[in-house]
Amino acid sequence: MGQTMTEKILSQHAGREVKSGEYTALSVDLAYVQDGTGPLTVRQIEEMGLQKLRDPSRTIVFLDHASPSPRQELSNDHKFLREFCRQTGAILSDIGRGISHNVVSERYARPGDVIVGADSHTCTNGALAAFATGMGSTDVAAAMALGQTWMRVPESWKVYVAGEFQKGVYSKDFMLHFIGTVKADGATYKALEFLGPAMESLSMTARFTMSNMAVECGAKAGLFPSDERTREFLQRHGRGPDYQEVGPDPDAQYERELEFDVSTLEPTVACPHFVDNTKPIGDVGPVHVDQVFMGTSTNGRLEDFHICASILKGQKVAEGTRALVTPGSRTVLLDGLADGTFQALAEAGCVITGPGCGACVGIHEGVLADGEVCLSTQNRNFKGRMGNPKAFLYLASPATAAASAITGVITDPREFL
Repeated sequence: MGQTMTEKILSQHAGREVKSGEYTALSVDLAYVQDGTGPLTVRQIEEMGLQKLRDPSRTIVFLDHASPSPRQELSNDHKFLREFCRQTGAILSDIGRGISHNVVSERYARPGDVIVGADSHTCTNGALAAFATGMGSTDVAAAMALGQTWMRVPESWKVYVAGEFQKGVYSKDFMLHFIGTVKADGATYKALEFLGPAMESLSMTARFTMSNMAVECGAKAGLFPSDERTREFLQRHGRGPDYQEVGPDPDAQYERELEFDVSTLEPTVACPHFVDNTKPIGDVGPVHVDQVFMGTSTNGRLEDFHICASILKGQKVAEGTRALVTPGSRTVLLDGLADGTFQALAEAGCVITGPGCGACVGIHEGVLADGEVCLSTQNRNFKGRMGNPKAFLYLASPATAAASAITGVITDPREFL
């Protein structure tokens, strides 16, 4: 009987064939934390009496959520994590280098890897045909120190997507539609495997967006098979030898198979205060936006900003609306400076901030006032997510965000294309 991608990868790391529903120990290829979860992880390592890391070269600490730190207590956490890296040899990705998931995809994740991170959006790297998943700080502490973890092998869902994306419609729109269809807890602890011609046509940037949001319907992981686009991405980042072919067997057995056709999909928006509260943009209404935020681990890559700039170039951000742009990594910042993308956005009136999570988690840079509305390209719109439970957060694609920045209301991007 054939295996799903998930079963194949986890079998290789268990040293035996495993099937969904089994509990197994696994070797871990890469473990990482960020500055919100890292202090607890390090303290757990200390409490367990573990003095060394299994492989410091595959253990990474990211300072990305508070980058740079806006408060004394967060600065002390950064100091604590920097010292841990000095003592253990773990890789330190300091402020300004970018969001953990974005940097991991550029520099570290490989097809066929098992990757664990103390952040729920670690699943982003499933786009590179890795089994990447978020875990609690204690589990990641054990993985960092021992090079192993344990888990129940998740059941896999085959998400088969046909059709062709229409102009102005993107993978973010499909993922919001998908989450709205299966609901926020509909795929709890499942591994989503994205297949079909519409998925094969997607760029790596578009795939990262979808894998990033797999957890928003409860999924353990969201994987794409590796292909020529995967190979080209790795080669572009100087990692061509990391490529290997990873995909499901033709006779793989899935717990559930879902079919979609994107040919008639419209730009889609998630309305407050839940990611599965989704609507086609025509049903949202003329909602005024006080702030537009473009970036995050979901849509903070160069291709995303190319989309924003293609709409905003030569235009102006509306009076009464603020537009924030935050690159997901230093590589994106440098490339976007070199090709004029960020100049075009700045000339339109956007505020460009340093690489990192920025306004997404509400720690600094873009906290909303009471009653304000933000349209963001991020992955969550929970009450209080951007730092104020009295504010309102809508989620959309970079194109919708850019169009809305021009008009000052939630706007169908097809009007500008």
